[in-house]
Amino acid sequence: MMELSMHVLDVVENSTRAGAQRVSIAVDEDRERDDLTIVITDDGAGMDSETLKKVLDPFYTSKTVRRVGLGLPMFSQAAKKADGSFSVESKAGEGTKVSAHFKHGHIDRQPLGDMANTMVTLIAGHPDVDFVYTHQCRGDNYILDTVEIKRELEDVPINNTSILQFIEEDIKKGLKEIGADH
Repeated sequence: MMELSMHVLDVVENSTRAGAQRVSIAVDEDRERDDLTIVITDDGAGMDSETLKKVLDPFYTSKTVRRVGLGLPMFSQAAKKADGSFSVESKAGEGTKVSAHFKHGHIDRQPLGDMANTMVTLIAGHPDVDFVYTHQCRGDNYILDTVEIKRELEDVPINNTSILQFIEEDIKKGLKEIGADH
């Protein structure tokens, strides 16, 4: 994966497969501290302590269709390659929290990528899941909360093409306003 947004997509897809009904994605860009942090939290099935010990092993996966699980190990490697850190916290029945920290200006840090497209892809594919996407940059915040959007839409499905286009444009505009668009 060449962009961090693709790692986010992969982790959140794992969350939805684990039964998450609410997923929070928080991106914090602190250029003064030379830090980029991505935290993904879900209320899915979570993992027991034995499974948690194995999640960064590329030869471990809980999926039955293939014998390797490269998503989390590759995300971890991307963080460490950029002088950062990576952690996974989880409790069975409670959910999972994945945290990745990067040196923002590190030459080996992957670009963040298209978070608007990532969020639209997730919302389109999982309209029954509630997503909260927050992005902080230069002390300003952008927040997208699908619970609020669904409340306003009433009977219109959130994965309606026009609604998804609106959401994508809103994210792009919001990120540009806080200076996170480059």
